[in-house]
Amino acid sequence: MPQQPSDQQASRQSKAYALMASGTLVSRILGFIRTALLAVAIGSTTMGDIFEKANVIPTIIFMLLAGGIFNVILVPQLIKASKASDKGSAYTSKLVTLTVVVMGLATVLLTLLAGPLIKMLTLDWTPPMLAMGTTFAYWCLPQVFFYGVFAVFGQVLNAHGRFAAYMWAPVVNNVVQIFTIGAYILLFGAYAGGNDQLETWTTGQTILLAGGSTLGIVIQAVALFYPLRRLGMNLRLDFSWRGMGLRHVGKLAAWTLGSMMVGNIASLVNSKFVSAAAASREGMPFGGADIPGEYALNTSQLITVLPHSIFALTLATILFNEFTKAFQEKRREDIAPLLSKGLRTTAVPIVFATVAFIVLAGPLGRLFAGSSSTAMMQGAAIGQLLLLTALGLPFKSAHFFMIRVFFAEEDTKTPMLIQTFIAVLGIGLSLSAVVLLPDSEIARAMALIYGVTNVLSAVIAHHLVVRRYGDYGSVKVIDAYIRIAFMATLSGLVGMAVLWFFGGYNWGFAMESIPGAIISISVVGSIMAVVYIVLLRLSRSEELDNFLGPLARRIPQLRK
Repeated sequence: MPQQPSDQQASRQSKAYALMASGTLVSRILGFIRTALLAVAIGSTTMGDIFEKANVIPTIIFMLLAGGIFNVILVPQLIKASKASDKGSAYTSKLVTLTVVVMGLATVLLTLLAGPLIKMLTLDWTPPMLAMGTTFAYWCLPQVFFYGVFAVFGQVLNAHGRFAAYMWAPVVNNVVQIFTIGAYILLFGAYAGGNDQLETWTTGQTILLAGGSTLGIVIQAVALFYPLRRLGMNLRLDFSWRGMGLRHVGKLAAWTLGSMMVGNIASLVNSKFVSAAAASREGMPFGGADIPGEYALNTSQLITVLPHSIFALTLATILFNEFTKAFQEKRREDIAPLLSKGLRTTAVPIVFATVAFIVLAGPLGRLFAGSSSTAMMQGAAIGQLLLLTALGLPFKSAHFFMIRVFFAEEDTKTPMLIQTFIAVLGIGLSLSAVVLLPDSEIARAMALIYGVTNVLSAVIAHHLVVRRYGDYGSVKVIDAYIRIAFMATLSGLVGMAVLWFFGGYNWGFAMESIPGAIISISVVGSIMAVVYIVLLRLSRSEELDNFLGPLARRIPQLRK
């Protein structure tokens, strides 16, 4: 029997979901390997913090300049343009040209200002630390341009329903960076601790480490050229920007850009506060290995964002197009069911991940603490931040889903107001922490603040969605989260017992080395996952069936 249109659409969505999720999963795993290798190469304390500062600034600045416009505003415009007889070639050519010009000029200016930027975005750094950070920044800031190219190409592909390439391109980036860091370790050796890296650092180390990082971003952008050409669009440089709807997009972008500016300025301010940890380690026992800094905080966020990126972001990207089409076709009644199903479906992996991160915080932190003599202490410090950050994970994903509804209706003002309130509150709490706490505790306070503001963001977004679009079945969604959380907690208790056997709570096997941490995480995580799925299956969880749907259509045994 031939597939009905609804079945065909479900099949296409399942395929897109599987391709996107698998690409994101592979990319994130490689990103973990890259981060773990970086700690082995240069440590996870002072030099790790300095390089982290220089290498993260381009990402934040790109998002500050244009990230929201590329990732949210242009999708509805590109979807409209794709229905034209030329598949949107004319509009896309103008957009790509505009991106190249604007991002190119911005990148040149930012690179020239590398020194002042590092000084402005750090707190209490010594002159050698500032000099090293500036050197790294000269090599890393050109990434801003290639982030822009990657973003616009990726959104063109997404608007035409080609989701996989955008999700798989970062895999190439991570492979390049893994090879360059591996080459660094082979040429210069692993960091063993005890020596002053700032005094012995060489130009060759800078070129290989920072240059390799930028090379990965370049290749990530270039990797989208081929799938873009396969769309059959005749793209060319076109400086005729008049008539492409910039005034309309500008009105939308004004709010989005404002939102991104507020959020990313808050990120820059918070990272400035956390950077004080690097200087606070001076003269501390064991080199201040138990003091988490910017590397540790960003690593904890890198870990917790994995399930969000694989499941929430992937499904939300697909549903965002469905939301957009529903609004364009005047089908507002379809919004609530889509949102409810999306929230309940993502609860299955997100809630489990939250519990798993809490249980496995120590060994997970140990993975990214390097191989120096104080690695166990550094791993414990990262684990503390991971535990605090994980508390807000379910709310982060819920908030992400809900504000996509506003963006799909081309309402960028509401998300901007939410973002502004949360950013101002976050900065206020962070500033209070800086005033009241020693520099050595700022990162821990910041991780807790992130969790609290994620909770508040979800509550505010829920209230505004219900007020505008009506209730989306929130009682059913909350009930699903409570049931799923109960099953996840039971699996977590089993996991804690197994991890105790591995010495995860008393500096035993799970914390002694990276291989020990990997084995412990693999065994404990697998046991927890099996227990969790069995419990959900016994409770006849509808959410589990929806979550496994894309896989079950290809692996019939999963339906049993």
